[in-house]
Amino acid sequence: MEDGSGPGEGSPRGASDEALLSGLFSLAPALKVDYALSLTRGAELLMRRRDSPPGSPATRLLLSDCIGCYAFQSKGQPPPAAYFTVFCYPRKKSWWDAGEPRRRLARTFRVLASQEAEENRAVAETWARTIRELSAPLIPKLEAALYGRLPQPCQVMVLLNPHSGSGQALHLFKTQVQPMLTEANIAFSLFITEKHNHAWELVREENLSRWDALVTMAGDGLLYEVINGLMERPDWETAIQKPLGILPAGSGNAIAASLNYYATKTCLLKEELLTSCTYFLCKGLHTPLDLVSLHTASGRHLYSFLSFCWGFISDVDITSERYRKLGSARFTLGTLQLLTTLHVYKGRLSYLPAEETSSVSSQGEQSTLSAQDVNQVSFCNGKPVSARPQRGCVLEDTLLVPFDQPVPKDWITVPEEEFVSIVCIYQSHLGTDLILAPPAKLYDDAIHLFYLTAGVSRMAMIKFFMALEKGTHLTLNCPYLHYTPVKAFRLEPSTLKGHMTVDGEVLACEPVQGQIHRQLCRIISGS
Repeated sequence: MEDGSGPGEGSPRGASDEALLSGLFSLAPALKVDYALSLTRGAELLMRRRDSPPGSPATRLLLSDCIGCYAFQSKGQPPPAAYFTVFCYPRKKSWWDAGEPRRRLARTFRVLASQEAEENRAVAETWARTIRELSAPLIPKLEAALYGRLPQPCQVMVLLNPHSGSGQALHLFKTQVQPMLTEANIAFSLFITEKHNHAWELVREENLSRWDALVTMAGDGLLYEVINGLMERPDWETAIQKPLGILPAGSGNAIAASLNYYATKTCLLKEELLTSCTYFLCKGLHTPLDLVSLHTASGRHLYSFLSFCWGFISDVDITSERYRKLGSARFTLGTLQLLTTLHVYKGRLSYLPAEETSSVSSQGEQSTLSAQDVNQVSFCNGKPVSARPQRGCVLEDTLLVPFDQPVPKDWITVPEEEFVSIVCIYQSHLGTDLILAPPAKLYDDAIHLFYLTAGVSRMAMIKFFMALEKGTHLTLNCPYLHYTPVKAFRLEPSTLKGHMTVDGEVLACEPVQGQIHRQLCRIISGS
């Protein structure tokens, strides 16, 4: 137990400092020092050594950092004492780490106020229960209707890819994640994926009523599989509302980095990012997440939560796969290699600006339908259909028309047709330390479109990637870099070369179009 000041010290006492519980307890396991504890209405645990000088400040432990608290009985000779343990993960700033990672802080206190074991146990249970109640995450009042909490206790399904990233996912789960889940009273069923698209097949057929949330431990690709498996279920409308969680153990970990960035405005790497996302899971707060519905010219219909890429960015992602054991360093190595031969890709890029929300008719003309009529227009497997979507056509895409028709008149077609890279991203991060879209949010109803046109120099590309670490690339004023938020897009390559990726997974190079669907699913996140 450290003495000294903590958050809030020195502030005047008010309603938030009103003590709900107070008592004198010994700090275990040494039991040599007694502490006067006060539990305040403002969700703080005030701790002051009994032998400290009068008027000395108390150490304040914010219960917003607490993930669990348990009471238990000692097994010694009567009268046995009772105990309660508080598990917290406060953010700690240090001179060598600007990300303020969370560090474990556990404190156990002995209750020996009575000669009766049951009375001591009742006191410990009261403290533990009240601490758990005060530790519930705060929900922003203005967005309260959008937030939800996992039940306590809860049961989660964990899908883990043992080969993701550097191959340490299972080890990290057992040593880092599982202890935190135990502290938070979260039970889990662990499923180890055995092949590509195993998670896709599993969640498509599984009885999901057994779990309160579905959690992936891998890179971004496993969550992509889960989302697409859910969207292929007959009960997809309810299945896709099951809260999803991400525990980063891959190379890119872009969605995990985005979640941490939204909550803290800092960037974390490796095990520290894993601790942060596990903390989010333990707190149990979930929010909406936008998805993008993608159609390919060959008839594939996919759902994306992160990004669609073509050109240099996706080339780096795919060609650096051979360096997977290096973790996120593979992308740096891949970038340097591909800069030596900077390719140009030809194609036509069109989009609907974010401020435009018009629907389209089957002829591709701007529609003047009423709001009721708009809900009756949809796009499925390259053909317009009416009424509700049929089985196999999961969701209506009212902004898209078939590939054999021109884009609607209210769309914009980019005048340039030679590109170095095109990225449609819907979250802030493209990788753990690559902040491509700083203004992005989980449910901002926008696709953030970036494209680099031909003519950009290798030196400009290096500056661009260096600026991505802080998200300052748009301040470079590079004339070849373009950015605009959109609702929908279509990309038609002139020659079918170069890699295409969706959420880091490879696609065949062909015409692709997609549109945003606001708040389609839910994801476990920070407040």
